[in-house]
Amino acid sequence: MNAAMAAQFENLWRQAVEIWISGGWAMLPIAVSALVMYALGMHVHLRLSGKGFTSISEKTWRQWIDHPRQRKGPIGELLDFVTGGESLEDMTLFFEELHVTEIAPFERDLRVMKICVGVAPLLGLLGTVTGMLATFAALASGAGGEKTMGMIAEGISEALITTETGLVIALPGLFFRYQLVRKHERYKAFLAHLETVCTQKLYKKLHQQKQQDECE
Repeated sequence: MNAAMAAQFENLWRQAVEIWISGGWAMLPIAVSALVMYALGMHVHLRLSGKGFTSISEKTWRQWIDHPRQRKGPIGELLDFVTGGESLEDMTLFFEELHVTEIAPFERDLRVMKICVGVAPLLGLLGTVTGMLATFAALASGAGGEKTMGMIAEGISEALITTETGLVIALPGLFFRYQLVRKHERYKAFLAHLETVCTQKLYKKLHQQKQQDECE
């Protein structure tokens, strides 16, 4: 059974290599675009999954704001950072810094993914054009023999393979990026809600301290 699976895998690999070579030079930039796109996508996915904002209930992290010793995990570290100030101005600065260090890198990577999604089919189209040019050149220079027909077949094969490869890479990448954007938007909404809650609690705390000082 293992030998049969190995033979089947070897056959599929051989066919994939043949198709790759038939696609011509455009297959290389298409592969680079796919590598960058999916590598960034997995990086963003793993980083967002490690933030822990979907696994902690709001009731829990609201309690952590008033009880620092109970904090743990990424959300606990986040609360340690943003609640380290003693004034509303300090908290605002902390959340602005959080936006620069947490949100901006995700937005940058998602922009690069968007570019790669758009570039992949365009590179496939470029390969299509070069393949058709090769086909027309074979028709113009050939005498109609077997060699000419082979050159025409190679040009048409290059044109179709690059187009298909560009689309096969771009379509899953488009849906993958869409899911990442949705998850990123949820994380942004979580941070915005967290900032509102922390600001309100700090404001009430400062207001109560002010009233106590006035009474004394």
